[in-house]
Amino acid sequence: MPPITAKNAAKTSTAPKKAKRTRRTPGQIVRGLRRRARRIAGRLRRAWRRSLQLRVVTSTLVISIAVVAVLGVFLMQSITQSLLDGRTQTAVAEARANVATASGFLAPDNTDATDTSQDGSSGATTSPVDAAADALAQRAGSGYAVVILNSAEVGQSRATSNVDWTNIPAALRDKVRDNLSEGELASQPMTLRSIGHAGPEVGLAIGARVGSYEIYHFFPLTQEEATLSSVRQMLVGVGAALVALLAAIAFLVTRQVVLPVRLARQAAERLASGRLEERLKVRGEDDLARLATSFNEMASNLALKIHQLEELSQLQRQFVSDVSHELRTPLTTVRMAADLLYEAREEFDPGASRAAELMQNQLERFESMLADLLEISRYDAGAATLDIESVDMRDVVLRALADSETLAERHATRFELRLPTEPCMAEVDSRRIERVLRNLLFNAIEHGEGKDIVVTLGQDRDAVAMAVRDHGVGLKAGEETLVFDRFWRADPSRARTIGGTGLGLAISREDALLHGGWLQAWGSPGEGTQFRLSLPRLAGQELKGSPLPLVPPEIEMRRTWRGHGTPVLAPAMQESGGFDVD
Repeated sequence: MPPITAKNAAKTSTAPKKAKRTRRTPGQIVRGLRRRARRIAGRLRRAWRRSLQLRVVTSTLVISIAVVAVLGVFLMQSITQSLLDGRTQTAVAEARANVATASGFLAPDNTDATDTSQDGSSGATTSPVDAAADALAQRAGSGYAVVILNSAEVGQSRATSNVDWTNIPAALRDKVRDNLSEGELASQPMTLRSIGHAGPEVGLAIGARVGSYEIYHFFPLTQEEATLSSVRQMLVGVGAALVALLAAIAFLVTRQVVLPVRLARQAAERLASGRLEERLKVRGEDDLARLATSFNEMASNLALKIHQLEELSQLQRQFVSDVSHELRTPLTTVRMAADLLYEAREEFDPGASRAAELMQNQLERFESMLADLLEISRYDAGAATLDIESVDMRDVVLRALADSETLAERHATRFELRLPTEPCMAEVDSRRIERVLRNLLFNAIEHGEGKDIVVTLGQDRDAVAMAVRDHGVGLKAGEETLVFDRFWRADPSRARTIGGTGLGLAISREDALLHGGWLQAWGSPGEGTQFRLSLPRLAGQELKGSPLPLVPPEIEMRRTWRGHGTPVLAPAMQESGGFDVD
């Protein structure tokens, strides 16, 4: 046995793998064929749904095939019937003349004739059936065959050729013997067989009765069959050419219509992508040319309106930014004066002291609003950037909670924290995410009516999520998206109790979008609200799902209970990263 070297070991280890890769079971082959068939079928379905030209050409092709097939069958039947009727009439006339000729020989009163040779000596006697057969053979030649039968007398049957007369249809013989009077004819299609011939051929048998004799004519239809075969081939060829021609015509006609529509679609897509200078070429004065003209006019008007709106938006953003910056200097001065008055409020009378406190509170709110306006103007101008770093999201949540503790104690609100035990790392701008969480916590404190607030942190392989749940007044149907609008209030008559600016949730949504994440809200009247912030673990990665449910688990369980009549745990109740994505 040779020693085991590294080379031999490599061969030994790779040989089974190579055999395993090349050997496929019949089941694997069948599954592979099925997958390939499904892929091909899927491509065909997509092509059928997306291509108007393909649908029109295919429909024209199918309809053309059906019409050509029906017309071809009708024409073939008509030609076949005409050709066979003509051949049958000719054969019947020929058979009637032959029967009249044979009747002169086979009549009962006819005596035997004597055949005299050329040297004048008396010859053998010729029977009537032989004379009739010779006469019919001279008339028939090689065009058809005649058989004379006499079942009553042995040796009285004759045939003008080597036709196999034993395969005469029994029905035809019964009809000739029993149902026909003298000189009447009966016909029936049959397959002719000749002794020593290569094979059978299609033919027509015509029978008649003369005395005790039965006379059968066998007319081959080989020439007619060849003619019909040629006609059939010609019809198939002409039909195929006609179908192809109709398909080509449909392709060209639909191309003239679909091509401008396709160009219009491409121009509309480019226009939608921001290329406002996109225009269509106008050719002619037909409907498509007028469509192109209307499209160009629409594009010009749209570009003008967008340009005007951009200028107006730019002016508004610039105005907000300028006003915010210009207000800083007088605000600083007012702030300094307000601080002096606030510090000396104990020396004032009660009314002035209260006024100093109110001025101090409103200045703080004004400063917050000014900072939020500046932040909003950065988002509108596209100047907001991220300071990305890899952080443990548990620390971010704890810092946001620490900033909200004082406000929560003031409103007699407690936090219920649900954090994972293992680190929850993500690449985010921690300053912006802390601000988002603070805004969500402040909002929950304001609308939570003093009830506990649940803060949950979840993670999976691709994303992290934070949910803030309160048990306050909740949201009405349709308000889940309105809460992120600037300065929106569910109840306009209700004043803000914690001095919010009305821009916190709008800024929070912009922060989430800047990270490539989601900020979503759920609410129900009397059951509170829940805000869910979902972020990708890696910066720039597309977010496909969230590890936390948007609807609180207890609400989902209650809905499932009501729907089934039994307490069934909802999928969102599963732990260890098992939450379903809404």
